[in-house]
Order: sequence, then C-alpha cells, then structure tokens
Amino acid sequence: MGGIKMHTELLCWILGSLLLFVIIVLVLWAAWFFRQWHYLDTILEMYQNPDGIKPDIINSSIDVQETRESRLVNDIQQILSRAAWHENEAVYEKQKVTELLSDLSHQLKTPLANIILDIDILESGIANMDEGQKHEFLSHARAQASTMQWLMQSLLKASQLEDGIIQFQAENTCIKPAIAQAASAVYAQASGKNIEICVENIDDIPLYHNPKWTAEAMANVLENAVKYSPEGSRIIISMEKMDIYTRITIKDQGPGIPETEYNKIFKRFYRTKQADTVEGTGLGLYLAQLIMQKEQGYITVDAKLNQGSQFHFFLLNHKPSILTKLS
Repeated sequence: MGGIKMHTELLCWILGSLLLFVIIVLVLWAAWFFRQWHYLDTILEMYQNPDGIKPDIINSSIDVQETRESRLVNDIQQILSRAAWHENEAVYEKQKVTELLSDLSHQLKTPLANIILDIDILESGIANMDEGQKHEFLSHARAQASTMQWLMQSLLKASQLEDGIIQFQAENTCIKPAIAQAASAVYAQASGKNIEICVENIDDIPLYHNPKWTAEAMANVLENAVKYSPEGSRIIISMEKMDIYTRITIKDQGPGIPETEYNKIFKRFYRTKQADTVEGTGLGLYLAQLIMQKEQGYITVDAKLNQGSQFHFFLLNHKPSILTKLS
C-alpha cells in the first residue's frame, strides 16, 4: 500500500508540474501573441487612417526590444514619416496650383472679355465705321492683349524665381546702370503725363545685385509711381548708404497707401482700393519683392493716404561671404 501511495503522489506531482509547465507556456505564448498583435495593430492603424497618415503615430516612439519585429516597425515608421512629408508637400503644391489657376482665371477674364467685345463690335458694325473708329477698337484690343501677355510673362518669371528654375546670379557691381535702365523703361510713359523723374544723390557704387533683375524690380515700382501719380508731378530717386545695406528710395506724389495695407501690397494680384480706378494686375510689387529676396535684400514701403508713397530698396554693400568674414 505504501508503494502505491508513493507512486500516486509522484504521478500527481508529475501531472502538476506538467500542468504548471503548460500554464507557463500558455502565458508566455499569450504574451508573445499580444506583443505581435500590438505591432500589427499599430502598423494597421498607420495605414488605415482614412484622413491620411497620423502625425501622432509617426512621432510616437514604441517601447520595444531590439527584435526583428521592432526593427520592422521602426523601418515602417521612417518610411511613413517620409511619406507624410511628401503628402504634406503634395497638398501644399496642389493648393498653390489651385490658387494660381484661380487668380489667373480671374485676372485674364476682364481683358479677354474686352477683346471679345471689341471683335464683336468690329464684326457687327465695321461697314458703318470710319478708319478712326476701327483703329480705336483695334488699339483697345491690342492693349488688352498686351496686358494678358505681360501678365503671363510676369507669372512665368515669378514662378521660375520661386522654384529656382532661373539661375539667379548676383555680384558686386555698380548700381547706377540698373537705376538708369529702370528710369528709361518708364520714360515714355512719364513724358505722356508730363511727370519728371529726378535722380538725386546717386553714387555709382558697387552693390551686391543682379543689374538686369534689379532694373526690372525698380521699373515695376516706377511704373506704379507714374501710373498713380497726377500729371505734372515729380518722382524722386535717391540713395543713402548705411553700414550693411544701401537704401535706394523711389518717392512719388500719388494717392498713398493705408498703413494697414503695407504687407498686403506685396502679395500676388493684390490691389488697394485707391488703385481700382487705374488699370493694373497687382503683380509688379510681388515680383519686385521676389527679386529683392533672391539678392538677399528686401523692399519696404512708407506711405500715407493723399501724401504719396516711398518704396525703399535695400541692397547689400558686399557679398554675403565677405560680410560673414567681417563679423
């Protein structure tokens, strides 16, 4: 009897040990399964978000040991981080294109409608028109076509400057030729309104700029000055050298600009209420600011209503590399 009892106790102990072993194995297996499920659930959550990739998931760090699964999750996180960046860039570029197309269609609508109207009038009444009337309608249509052409060219330049397509090279070279070129570009327009363009205190000093593009930026501001200034007024171009920059100022006697619109006027297609009565596109100042930024300079405005405007171009006295060495 004692032997049987001993064998029974041994058997129970063995069975208990086996049962405990099975329980331990099941617990370990359950823990491993839960960890795998957690990895997969995290990965699926990254992929299945209907609104795109979740930044909080990408930026979160999963506390795991260095296993094959953890390395896989980390690799996927890096891939998703890059995908999220490209996704955001794509959304931004899409918004830019949408805004550009919307602005462009709005700007082209008026001159295109005017051209169509001129053509319709010519077609329907050309038999009863004298040469002077025909010339008037054709000249108006040509002017509208020129506006559209200038608009497209300016948009193309702005887009190429923004995207770095144009190889913009600035150098330390004398500033006077750029100022003279800008003034020459608006001379005929100014003469037509008997507006005098005065150049005061302009020294032919070397400044860091691109002569061609600087002339275009200044010509855009001068064109606005001529356009909005009254007949018989004066436009003054002056210069003041400072420690780091040289300031070139274009001062007119136009209607001025409200202080609340100082930042707005440099936005693409923006026009003040004072400019509504004069034909324009709202691209000149936008392009001028882009050019100044490419030259590592900047442009500001100082104006008051009914007291004229002053636009200040700030150009570096030296190349940026030289400035760095001096500092």
